[in-house]
Amino acid sequence: MSRRLELSDPHRRVRFGLAVLLAILTVIGGRLVQLQGLDGMKYAAAAEELRLTTLDLPAARGQILDREGNPLAYSVEARAIFVDPELITAPGRTALALAPLLGESADELLPMLTAQGRFVYLKRELDPSVAQAVMDLELAGIGELVEQRREYPAQWTAAQVVGFVGQDGTGLAGIEDQYDDVLTGTPGQLVYERGRFGLPIPAATQSLTEAVAGSSVQLTLDQDMQFILEQAVATANANAGVSTAQAVVLDVATGQVLAMAGSPGYNAADPGSVSGDQLANPTVSHVIEPGSVNKLITFAGALEEGLITPETEMTVPDNLAVSDIVINDAWGHAPINFTATGVLGKSSNVGTVMLAQRLGNARLEDYLRRFGLGTATGIELPAESNGILVPHEEWSGSQAGTIPFGQGISMTVLQLASMYQAVANDGVLIPPRIVDQVIGPDGTVHDQPGSEPRRVIGPDTAADLRYMLESVTNEGGTAPLARMDGYRVAGKTGTAQRPNPDCRCYAGGGYWATFAGFAPADDPRYVIAISVEQPDGSGHGGTIAAPVFTSIMSFALGDNGVAPTGTAAPEFRLTTDDA
Repeated sequence: MSRRLELSDPHRRVRFGLAVLLAILTVIGGRLVQLQGLDGMKYAAAAEELRLTTLDLPAARGQILDREGNPLAYSVEARAIFVDPELITAPGRTALALAPLLGESADELLPMLTAQGRFVYLKRELDPSVAQAVMDLELAGIGELVEQRREYPAQWTAAQVVGFVGQDGTGLAGIEDQYDDVLTGTPGQLVYERGRFGLPIPAATQSLTEAVAGSSVQLTLDQDMQFILEQAVATANANAGVSTAQAVVLDVATGQVLAMAGSPGYNAADPGSVSGDQLANPTVSHVIEPGSVNKLITFAGALEEGLITPETEMTVPDNLAVSDIVINDAWGHAPINFTATGVLGKSSNVGTVMLAQRLGNARLEDYLRRFGLGTATGIELPAESNGILVPHEEWSGSQAGTIPFGQGISMTVLQLASMYQAVANDGVLIPPRIVDQVIGPDGTVHDQPGSEPRRVIGPDTAADLRYMLESVTNEGGTAPLARMDGYRVAGKTGTAQRPNPDCRCYAGGGYWATFAGFAPADDPRYVIAISVEQPDGSGHGGTIAAPVFTSIMSFALGDNGVAPTGTAAPEFRLTTDDA
């Protein structure tokens, strides 16, 4: 009996071992069935997911165009070269291979190739051909991305209007900033399986969503006139003692901005080369005290209220006490028997204040606000200033004496141009605009509605003002340098004290020399406003600013085929002694 048990023990061990092996094989088989059958699809999908790469496709940014369709800003396709430092095994050799293609030294590239992290830009905004040459090297850890490079073919011209974009393509100034959402398109997306070096596997799974380009913005600017204006303000800026010069050109009938700039400007293709305070558009964001160009509004109110006519006679002394100050004319004189036209043509501060006293502070403030002072024009540009005009109830006694001739208030040069546009346009102010239309990527044109025109004075008052302003540029007026052969010109000079930031007073602050006017005076087409800032100078509007007006207006009339004036200028009676 014991012998049979001994013989049967090995058989039992074998059977037990087989049972265990079968159990293990059953588990493994079941698991294989699960992996290959039940879970096969899931793991295959996971494996594919590991090979899939999603690539964002940048959308082309819309163009910025002048009124004739000339491009002021557009985008071209470019490439960025990047590195995954963890995949770099020989940084020295890699740097030497990349240096000549990227235009950098190996020493400059080496810290980027050995940096912490998985992604570092080596070079951006490269031509695609250069990027292709880099990728042809088949260097581990080096990749490329598609991006856009912004081009500004006019460079300095209209840069303050057009603005510029940042490295990420986002608008940072000017129209680029204000219309960033319009100019920016909708990015696309490419999903593909990658193989060696991250390159797409031919015929493998791909999904493509096309990018949609941004819309283009067409401006009202005339590129040629813009260039001439910028040359004119740069010439004025070159005069001794001048720190800045600004100018704006408006179309009288539409209020459209044809040109605007301040100097010194900047190159939109290289905005980093100047300080940040030079990147603004001063014609809309910087305020000036206008000086005697603001007398336009005092006279507009007096005419509109029936207090004067152009022939009204006034005996004007050379000084007048107002509250705690004494108002003086720019030249000493015995009492003069002026006409109202003569007070404006000769730019008498005393005579202007006398008219303002007849009008009263409340009515004067009303006309100042009618002409847009203290309120932004609403032009389609960022950082526009409202200017400064406090309510008349808060005017000090001295302000009541200085505001009528443009001291103690502030405005932008664009607001100044808009004031004169209203007079040139028979008393109807059309808020200035600089965007004409938006053009979709499919070519659809969307005209941009402007603000509603508003009447600020009656047409008879406007006609009287045009007559009186024309006296300024004729014999006996303060702006003979604004005359133009063959054309009648109307306008007004101004010279305003500039606040001194060191003492918060006017002493030692210098001056603003201004001029605003239009031509032809008998059939106005264009309005131009000029401001020349002189922290250390004392030049007057008639000698510093009027010549800038003449150089710009001469081009505007000639280039646009405006025929010379067909009528002679009227005779102007400035004093009662004149015939």
